[in-house]
Amino acid sequence: MSTRRHLPSISVAFLALAVSVSGTGFVLSSQQVAAQQAKSKFPDVPPNYWARPFIDSLAEKEIVTGYLDGTFRPKQAVDRDEFSAMIRQAFNRASVRKIPSGSYFKDVPKNYWAETPIQEAYETGFMNDFPGNEFRPKQPLTKAQALVVLMRGLNMDFNPPVVKTDQAAASPSSPTPVNKRRIARNRLAFPLAATVLMQPLLPVVARQQPASAPALKSAKSVPPTTTKAATAPAKNSALDFLNSYYKDAEKLPKYAVEPVAAATKAKIVVNYPDPTVLNPNELLSRGSATALIHQALVNQGQIEPLPDKNTAKYIPNSPRR
Repeated sequence: MSTRRHLPSISVAFLALAVSVSGTGFVLSSQQVAAQQAKSKFPDVPPNYWARPFIDSLAEKEIVTGYLDGTFRPKQAVDRDEFSAMIRQAFNRASVRKIPSGSYFKDVPKNYWAETPIQEAYETGFMNDFPGNEFRPKQPLTKAQALVVLMRGLNMDFNPPVVKTDQAAASPSSPTPVNKRRIARNRLAFPLAATVLMQPLLPVVARQQPASAPALKSAKSVPPTTTKAATAPAKNSALDFLNSYYKDAEKLPKYAVEPVAAATKAKIVVNYPDPTVLNPNELLSRGSATALIHQALVNQGQIEPLPDKNTAKYIPNSPRR
């Protein structure tokens, strides 16, 4: 693997140092350096573009990159090969299976630009193959498919929230363990754009019959009493959970319901412009892909959440009703 070079970032830092002057001399500010870098990146990503903070954050960490012409193309659909490359740059997961190379798949040519990312994304369990030993590298991903890929690779499941009742309180679910892993990967030596694109049975209420009491001559008969057993906490299904968050949850393919519920619970889902509308079957754009990857890294404890409150409003964090 190639060694990453840092000369460009050094030159930008030096520029920021040269133009930042105070009464006591030159002052180097990390915020100023980041601002200088953001100004020099991706002319096709406007300052007010909804995904700009996600793009800038991951571009600064070299997890996503632009095209050779300097553009990012945030609205362009993401294919499976490109999403594989994004996964490779973002996550450093252990292999769960092995293949000789990405060209193991009959539709991935030898020396194909994404051969290595495809191999790693498949070996780490993010990406799956298709019947006939196909990978279908140029097939676009939907938003639901991308979330399924992320949840599968990160081994995250939906643990239904427990509904509290008067008789029994719900016990808190244990938090998802955070895997802190190295973010940086060696930069790919090809024009990788943004580097791309996954009832309960309630205990039967027992009626407790009173024990027979000896009869008294002058006593009135006492009606039998019943004692209800405490009702066990009920669990919401994944679809019920999603319906509480999204107006269009019913549009989700059946295979994606639990993974998307897990992603929602983990605050990985990002919906623009309306956080209550998932649009699960729309093609995943490069801007949306970057936002989902960013939030997955936040969930894993690898990067900090964005401080931008305007951006945070697109992350569903509570039921709509």
